[in-house]
Amino acid sequence: MAKNYYDILGVDKKASKEDVKKAFRTLAQKHHPDKGGDEAKFKEITEAYSTLSDEKKRREYDSYGQTFQGGGAGGYGGFDPSQFSGFGNGGVEFDLNDLFEGFGDIFGGGRQRTKRGRDISIDIEVSFKESILGVTRVVLLTKVGTCDTCEGSGAKKGTSMDTCKTCNGQGKMHETRNSPLGAFTSVRTCASCEGAGKIPKEKCPVCSGQGILRKEEEIKIQIPKGIDAGEMIRMPGQGEAVKGGASGDLYVKVHVKPHPVFKKEGMNLVMQMPMKLTDALLGTTESITTIDDKKLEVKIPPMTAAEQTLRLKGKGVVIDSHEGDLLIRMTATLPKKLSSKAKKAIEDLRTEGL
Repeated sequence: MAKNYYDILGVDKKASKEDVKKAFRTLAQKHHPDKGGDEAKFKEITEAYSTLSDEKKRREYDSYGQTFQGGGAGGYGGFDPSQFSGFGNGGVEFDLNDLFEGFGDIFGGGRQRTKRGRDISIDIEVSFKESILGVTRVVLLTKVGTCDTCEGSGAKKGTSMDTCKTCNGQGKMHETRNSPLGAFTSVRTCASCEGAGKIPKEKCPVCSGQGILRKEEEIKIQIPKGIDAGEMIRMPGQGEAVKGGASGDLYVKVHVKPHPVFKKEGMNLVMQMPMKLTDALLGTTESITTIDDKKLEVKIPPMTAAEQTLRLKGKGVVIDSHEGDLLIRMTATLPKKLSSKAKKAIEDLRTEGL
């Protein structure tokens, strides 16, 4: 019975070439033998794709049905390896960056990944005031960094660079491995020159030609205004360096010391203010110190409830044009003991209906 290539790939007969390609990628990832898949199913999928991805073969298939072409490649039915780049000597050199983009790891190849240094995480503690107003901290880190002497080249000052003999200056090496489909070629960074294509004629005496070394570095950390405890600051490129690639990142976790007076609620600052009963009833004026150490005289109006909040506009967290408020949460406190004079005064208030 003739095979239905459209059903095998799970696509409609009107599917575009790109849809056929996407379907093949998905099924190839699922059924590839190197990943524990069904080899027979993978052969069937490959056979279907080899026909439907080729316009001429697809027209013939649509007109006459399944055709056979001399045993195909290694017994893979209608699979014609010549459609792939670099086919020869019974092997297949897939352009994995194109055909299997995103799934290159299935076949042990694919797009080269840029080398990247290790990320670093540190903790830092700041005062509550510093967390509100912002501050710059300088920390001393011991990490792998770029060699200052050779500026990362690995070469002795004034010496020339020679072409890498291992990769002939290409910076990459082709590696071939066998699979059920034949020989697959992938690309790897040259280990001798770290992808640079050149090696120093004389190595840097400080880093021994590595271009990097472990050293102490001063890092300036800008703590932004209004940061909360537990927040992370990411500093791109401030992690560990790697030859021939990008440096990692530095992650700074910020811890904030509690303040004896203030707490933070979003953009607002909050402070508690216990009030004497007489001040709560009659109102008063209190002197307070703001988070930026400024003295402020605050007029407290008579309270109409045992607990009330007074809002001072713009006295909270200030970030650019955004301003929070200072919330003064007032609580009327009752005296623990009353003198006879105070008791008489309160009795007089009772007669007033208070």
